[in-house]
Amino acid sequence: MNNTDEKNIRSGFVGIIGAPNAGKSTLLNQVLGQKISITSKKPQTTRDRILGIVNRPLSQIIFMDTPGIHRSKSLFNRRIVDQAILAMEDADMILFMIDAASRNYTAEKLILAQLKTIEKTVILALNKIDLVKKDQVYTLVEEFQKLHEFKAIVPVSAEKGVQVEDLLKEIESSLPESPRLYPEETLTDVSERFLVKEMIREKVFRLTGMEIPYSSAVTVDAFTVEKRLILIHASIHVIKDSQKGIIIGKKGAMLAKIGEKARKDIEEMLGKKVLLKLFVKVTRNWVDNERILSEFGY
Repeated sequence: MNNTDEKNIRSGFVGIIGAPNAGKSTLLNQVLGQKISITSKKPQTTRDRILGIVNRPLSQIIFMDTPGIHRSKSLFNRRIVDQAILAMEDADMILFMIDAASRNYTAEKLILAQLKTIEKTVILALNKIDLVKKDQVYTLVEEFQKLHEFKAIVPVSAEKGVQVEDLLKEIESSLPESPRLYPEETLTDVSERFLVKEMIREKVFRLTGMEIPYSSAVTVDAFTVEKRLILIHASIHVIKDSQKGIIIGKKGAMLAKIGEKARKDIEEMLGKKVLLKLFVKVTRNWVDNERILSEFGY
């Protein structure tokens, strides 16, 4: 790319905010063409702020995937919601995502109230339009036009890629003129260890019942790169003995399933054979213990 082109570049940080399960991580993976943010049908899957960097001919869009904003009770949940609010403050502009097929009115109200406190460009993405009728989409557009002064309202399907390019063009035009802030080959700011932890946690979310995911956390205890393979030791932490039994399963079947599915994803990401050893530990009340939360990276 020549210097003339670089002078016309727009670059900046875009905070993706929304209720739990609005499709924020799905959108990020879609625009990157690669999975860096884990997904599941259970809300509150995302717990950390993750950067995903999209390089286009005339822009560098630095997305910040954030935890879903919701009313929070435990110290842990308050911390992850704080991350989303901080992302709104740090971003150059905001992308507010709504699940058009399953509204979360409480979260929407919280977010709209927060948007009124900051003076930033906000684009609204009405997600999952493949699951609703056209007239419902028109009604939603009219509703939200009255609630906030959005720079644009773009109906999309993040999962199927419908109108995602239109959304990217709207975002691109709203970014400040600036040279690229990261080298073009950079995809994310998180480490391989972090992505390994997330891939294991995703399998816990997808394979276990409603209670377990929200009581579980994952730590990577060892990450050793050898000549022919990568050796990884990781622990799945839960808060009760009964939950430990569920994670392990009958004759270790559930733990083996979690490990096998996670290992395949990790090998695909790292491009190398992986030996993954999983352990299950009872770490009581970790969701309200400040010291343990810090040790877990929250």
